[in-house]
Parts: sequence; structure tokens; C-alpha cells
Amino acid sequence: MPPYDDWNRIDEEEEELQDASHLESKKDVILFCIDCSESMLELREDPVYENVQTCHAYAALDAAMQIQKKKVIVGPNDAVGILLFNTTRKAETSRNQGSEIKRNCFVYQPIAPLSAPKIQELIQLLDAFREDPEDLRNNFPPMTDGKRVAMGDVFTSCNWVLRDGAPKTASKRVFLITDEDDPYSGPGSKQLVNSARTTLIDLTQSGVTVEPFFISTAEKPFDVSKFYSSVLLPNNLVDEDDIDQDDPSVLPESISISRIEDLLAQMRFHEVPKRAQFSIPFEIADGFTIGVKGYGLVTEQKKGAYKYFVDLGERMEVATVRTVYIDEDRQAEVDKTKMVYGMDVGATADDDDDTGGTRVVQPGQRPFYTAEDIRSFRTLGREPGVKLLGFKDRSELLFEDNIKHSQFIYPDEMTFAGSKRTFSALLKSMVKKKNMGLVLALTRRNASPTFCALLPQEEKVDEAGWTDPAGFHLIPLPFADDIRAAPLEKGFRASAEVKDAARAWIDKLSVKNGAYPPDSYPNPALAFHNAQLQATAFGEEFDPDSFENLTDPKVDMIHKRAGKLLEAWKIAVENDESSFSAPSAEAPKATKRKADVDISEAEIRSRYADGELKKLTVEQLKTFLKSKGEPSSGRKSDLMERVEEYLTSK
Repeated sequence: MPPYDDWNRIDEEEEELQDASHLESKKDVILFCIDCSESMLELREDPVYENVQTCHAYAALDAAMQIQKKKVIVGPNDAVGILLFNTTRKAETSRNQGSEIKRNCFVYQPIAPLSAPKIQELIQLLDAFREDPEDLRNNFPPMTDGKRVAMGDVFTSCNWVLRDGAPKTASKRVFLITDEDDPYSGPGSKQLVNSARTTLIDLTQSGVTVEPFFISTAEKPFDVSKFYSSVLLPNNLVDEDDIDQDDPSVLPESISISRIEDLLAQMRFHEVPKRAQFSIPFEIADGFTIGVKGYGLVTEQKKGAYKYFVDLGERMEVATVRTVYIDEDRQAEVDKTKMVYGMDVGATADDDDDTGGTRVVQPGQRPFYTAEDIRSFRTLGREPGVKLLGFKDRSELLFEDNIKHSQFIYPDEMTFAGSKRTFSALLKSMVKKKNMGLVLALTRRNASPTFCALLPQEEKVDEAGWTDPAGFHLIPLPFADDIRAAPLEKGFRASAEVKDAARAWIDKLSVKNGAYPPDSYPNPALAFHNAQLQATAFGEEFDPDSFENLTDPKVDMIHKRAGKLLEAWKIAVENDESSFSAPSAEAPKATKRKADVDISEAEIRSRYADGELKKLTVEQLKTFLKSKGEPSSGRKSDLMERVEEYLTSK
């Protein structure tokens, strides 16, 4: 990643004409909903450290702490809360907790912006458990005799906590962590299941997503078919009427059933919310429109923006940056609404100065435009949306047509009713016919319309459990000005022996499953920067030697696996008699070619007769004057005058 050298750069004012609202990420709110039952507080041997005891509740709280520590750097405007259930700790002793929280539910951390003191308090709780393994049980006593809180009450409490503390425009999620796969058995269980599903639907309709993390161990495997397959909502393009409620395969893709030591790793995959970059109408035909949301699949994570602070002695205040335009004549601030925009129209044809400039025009002749005019130039008068123009065979989409990052669109049922059903029917039809769509897309109000390919994607599940969602890839297609032909040159071709020798060590060093998991390799520059900020924020000592760069190649393993094969390949390259082999003689060093400034007197006279003397470069004019013994200093206009005097005098 290139260094971030422009921290102090202030964008030019014309950037205000661009609509950057899609880049401004909404606040993310996560509520950790952690089970504190007997099984979650049961002490067991730590899988990492010897002679150390741990429990599932400690691992869940530790995962919540780790994610908060990371978010305080990469998402300081986000908010996090912790709700514990199946505990007998009285609700009256909770802090900032409303009276509507259900019994045996306890708000340990209410929804609030991230802060170092709040995280340090959680760290102290975890440190106390390390010193006394009974500390968590004493602080949050579990319910006894097999009693448990109804999951409907848990979802209702989550709804109230998020309603009171989360902003309305934020993306709200609940991380449900439990190890109990059958919380209710016996008479009345069906009623509890229906109640839990009903309250969960109410929760999701208020804009909250529930992402479960089920803890499974060898002694107690987690079976989702006992309870949660009937409660959790599906997250695919299938209509709820067509879903078999007894089929556990309809659970959300985000569900993770794993060992307790994998809990934090699983949470990190779901830490960043899926934030839509745009929400626009999709016009399939005249008068036939559905709603879609667009998501960016690839983005660059950069260092966080800094702020200016003013030291007022007792406190530090944030200094805001504001750009003001001043009228020089009146020495007063200019009203932005009354400003118009004029265009530079280039240098004049008879301009003697080669330094450039703008054409001098009479007052009233320069074209002026309002901000609305500028927007209309960009959008061609169109409103944001996607319009389907037709279909083509998928084979007509070439690799070189993909010149920009594509976006992924998904139906938006909240905008137009029936969008999900129509979107699914269009997707299935295009997949069946192996077609792609051709659309005209305007994703932002101040962007330019672009022709895009609409490439369908079916839902797929691989062996590792990851799912490719169903939807369309919106691939921007190039205009004629965006592409140019590359020169075709014949490359060197290796012999079959060299290819076989190279294939041997490549096969030994190939990545498993042929896939690269980017979540497993954080950007080392960002990670090192964030680690220092985190240590400073929490008053910890930072040890640079302890930082681990996961992108460093494992040289020892490479030599162990393919060292001999690499040596054999190197020998094969050296003995290759084809043109692929490198020449034994040392290649000449590249030298910078000097620009051709020599020009004959006949050509100079021809240019002068045609009135094209100004098209000559300054160096060519100076070279000609030097050859004739004339002075060669001054600007281009002076040089042209001397050349004209010489040509007219001879």
C-alpha cells in the first residue's frame, strides 16, 4: 500500500459538486447477546494455556472486548452494547437500564459510542476472572434447576435496548452467542418456538439483523434442527411461503457452528457490516420497476482520518475546518447559492507566451453555469436508477471489458413491494438461458450514466461452508475513449523441459483449495499503525518486536518443500538452448534517448510560409538560431521574432 502522504491536503472546492454520500458509511451498532447459563459458565481447561481454566462465557466476553478494541480504531463512531441472559442478577442494579428489560436479562453495557474507559472496564472484568475463575459466576449468577429465559423475551429485550440506544439510521446487528441447542423441551415448547419466531420477526422488521454464533464442543455438539432451524429466519431469495420449516439448510449464511476457540475468528468475518452504497430503482420495462441495493465487493481500507484539536488548558476542543469565499471588492463572504461556474477555454491562437493561460474574452461572453447546470451535464438530465436495455449471450462479455470494480446488486423489498420475487424470477431465467443483461446505470445523483453488463450469479455453497449469494454483478463497460490497442509482441517461449521443471515446484507451493482468503492476511502497514494507536489509547506499552507480519513469506517452509525442485528448475533454465535462455554477455545499459531537436532551414522556411512557426518547440528554435549565430535567449515569442527577422533578411 502506498504511504499516506496527503493527510494535510484539503480537497478543492469543486469536489463539493460530487455526491459523496455513498462513501459516508453509516454508524454500525452491535449488541452482543451472550448466554450466561450453567453450561456457559462451566469451567474447563484452556485449550491454549496450560493449567489455566476458562469457560464459554469468558471466551464470548473476550471476543466482544477484542472486537471493541479493533473498532475503536477503525470505526470510532460505531456503538457496541452487551446484553446477558439466563442470569439472576437483578435488573435494578444495572446501569442505565430501562424497566422494560425482561426478567433474567441484564444489560452489562448499554448501547453507547466506543470509548477507552468502557473497554478498560471490560478488560478488568476479564482480568479478575483470570485471577479467580469463580468471578464471572459471582457477578452474573446463572439460573438453576434447568430454567431458562424464553428466547422471545431475549429478542424483545434486544429490541428495547437497540431502540433506546441505537441511532435510527445506523446498521443494527445482534451477535447471539450460546451453546444450548435445545433451550425448551417438554410441554409448551411449540408455543415458545412460535413466540420466539414472532418476536424475531418484529426485531428484523425494525432493521435489526441477528447473526448467531453457536458454540459446539466434542462433548456437546450443537444441533440446529432441535430449535433454531424453526426460529431463525432464512436469508436468501426464496419466498417464505416455499420454505420447509423443518429443513435446517434455510438458516442464514452468516450462521457459524464452531469450536469455542474459533469464536473470535468467526466473529471477525462478520465484524464489518454489509453497507449499501446506493439504493435505486431498477426499471425492467416501461412502468415496471423494482427496488435494488448496491454493494461494493472490493474496497481499500485506509488509515483513519485525523482531526485538529485546540489546547484550551483544562480541556481539548475539536477545531473544525471551514472554507469561506470572500469578495475582494466588498470584503464580505459570498453566498454560495449565488455563485456560478465559468469554464477555462484554453490558450489563444495568437498567444506569444508558451506558459499557457486563458483566452481573454469580452464581459458577458464567457459561458456561466449554475450548480444545477453542472449536475445536468454530468447526469445528462437522468435521475439515479438502472434501466434494462436488453439481453446478450454471456459469452460476449470479454475479460478486457472489466475496467473498473464491479458492484453487486440485491433486491430492496422496502422500496417496492414484490421486488424480491421479481428479482428472483429474472435471475433464474437469465441463469437458465445463460444470458447477461445490458443496462444503463446511474448510481449516484452527480455521477455520469454508464453502460453496464448485468451478470447473474447463483447461490453456491463450497466445502468450507462459505456461500456466494444470489444476485447480479453490475460491471461497468468501457466507452471508446477508455480502451486502446496494446502493441502485440512475440514473447519468449520456454521448452517443455523447463515448463515441467517449473510446474513441479509450483504444485508444491500452491495455495490449498486454490483460493486466497484476504481476511486471513491484514494489511501490515495498517495493522502496525492501528496497533500503535490502540496501545496509546489504552495506556499500554507497545513493543514493535512483538508485531507479526502475516504477509512475510515462510522462507524455511519454501526451501523445505521445494528447495531441490527450485534448484532443478534453475539448472534447466541455464541449460535451455532456446531463445528463452538469458544471454551470457552482459546486456548494455539503457540510456535515455535525447529528444530530436535538429531541424533543417528548408523546413523552417516551409513552416514560416505556412504560418505554422508557432508549432515548433523552443529547443528547435534555439538550435536553429545558434546555428546561424543569432542570440537564443528569451521567451518563445522573442525567439520567433528573431527567426522571422532572419528569414526575411536572407
